[in-house]
Amino acid sequence: MVAGESRSTAGATPLSTAWSREMGLRIPVVNAPMGGVAGGRLAAAVTAAGGLGMIGMGSAGSVAALERELGRLGDGAGPFGIGLVDWVIAAQPGLLDRAIAAKPVLISVSFGTDLSWVPRVREAGIHTATQVYNAEEARRAEQAGVEVLVARGSEGGGHGAVEMATLPLLDAVAGAVSIPVLAAGGIGSAASLAAVLTAGAAGAWLGTCLAACPESLLSQDGRAAMIAARGTDTILTRAFDVGMGLPWATRFPARVLRNEFAERWTGREEELSRDPAARDALEAGIAREDQRVTPIDAGQGVGLVTAAEPVAQVLETLCAGAARLLAR
Repeated sequence: MVAGESRSTAGATPLSTAWSREMGLRIPVVNAPMGGVAGGRLAAAVTAAGGLGMIGMGSAGSVAALERELGRLGDGAGPFGIGLVDWVIAAQPGLLDRAIAAKPVLISVSFGTDLSWVPRVREAGIHTATQVYNAEEARRAEQAGVEVLVARGSEGGGHGAVEMATLPLLDAVAGAVSIPVLAAGGIGSAASLAAVLTAGAAGAWLGTCLAACPESLLSQDGRAAMIAARGTDTILTRAFDVGMGLPWATRFPARVLRNEFAERWTGREEELSRDPAARDALEAGIAREDQRVTPIDAGQGVGLVTAAEPVAQVLETLCAGAARLLAR
């Protein structure tokens, strides 16, 4: 059930769901734990705006990186969550332990099939979440004790399975389980937020629309690239993962902004894996933040990102607008 009002007032909640109220949130929004983008400052800003801020530990996640971003939450930051990658916590002993010790309200682990982490996290009194891409995965996660699912559609930025678009996936997942389901992928306007809430989502898992905010870890050049991009300027590719030697499963390509490297090597990943000069050039280009080769995760809603607006402003626009639409 979604509660909406035609206008918001200072300190009032313009938008809520049963799940967001149960979690103590003023708005039914969680920021996607985008690696290299969703750090402590972004998480704190999302929480301050009424949602649930998430720190993301992506491909480069480590205990040291998590410590750094936890330190950037600031004093009195409020509740927060931590998002982890399955194969990264397997390769980084202690990362899951440190995440649990940080006492977030939510830990998300995605991109794998091992759900043995769930009871450990729940025993610590922390809520659990994972991304799913079809009804079968949703049922398996529910049976393993996961408490909230993220139905991430193929429109979304960054890594994910390319099986279903957000709304059909939300229908399939919500119909298969009895636990709350958050919608992810292509949600970047008041209308798209209202649409997923109307379709039964317990909340929205927002990435691209928050990535260019000044509180994110994205570079200034990366922000500029996102602001300049159109919705058709993304590409699904494994080229960067192969070029950087990252062990992402082939099932999970990344949706990124098109650039010269992506255009050249997408579909030629096997050749790239045998070309050390090309891989060295990629590493050097990323180090100097050359936008012709640096990967910038972005979903198909990137065309809606037209300025580097603060998190609070972005979420107010989305949630107040969605509340007005739902109150019609």
